[in-house]
Amino acid sequence: MAEQDNGVTTGNEPLPNGADTLPQVGLISQYVKDLSFENPNAPAIYQSQQAPEINVQFDIGAQQVAEDVHEVTLKVEIRAESAGTVAFLVELSYAGLFGLRNVPLDAVQPFLLGEGPRLLFPFARRVVADAIRDGGFPPLLLEPVDFNGLYLQQAAAREQQGDTGTVGNA
Repeated sequence: MAEQDNGVTTGNEPLPNGADTLPQVGLISQYVKDLSFENPNAPAIYQSQQAPEINVQFDIGAQQVAEDVHEVTLKVEIRAESAGTVAFLVELSYAGLFGLRNVPLDAVQPFLLGEGPRLLFPFARRVVADAIRDGGFPPLLLEPVDFNGLYLQQAAAREQQGDTGTVGNA
């Protein structure tokens, strides 16, 4: 129902002047922002028979770059060591430009820090696997990550810390 009995429009119907008020989100572009692969102990590392220990770290950042356009950057850092010797280091910053129009303010940050990285991850995963393979190692296929769940966990932790601080000050 586009109108209520009093003639007022409800919800997200288009306005009479043709303006679109529906929330819209789109991926404009995605790209490698920075990529580094280091193999500091070649060629000796290839003679190691021990499987490397692999440490993977993620960092997510978002910034507004234009009206209705935000850049989300997914940073992946991987360090592989075998018998205390660095096998390889990978640092990737993979970014995407997202267009957001008519999105409620309380939904922007969850999208940019949860859903945005989820959309970028498969492509970043491929770049990492290819870089490691091109470095002479078996490709590393990163396990899927629940970025939305991580965002919700961190938001709940921040809220709890805020509540704890409020209680302590009361």
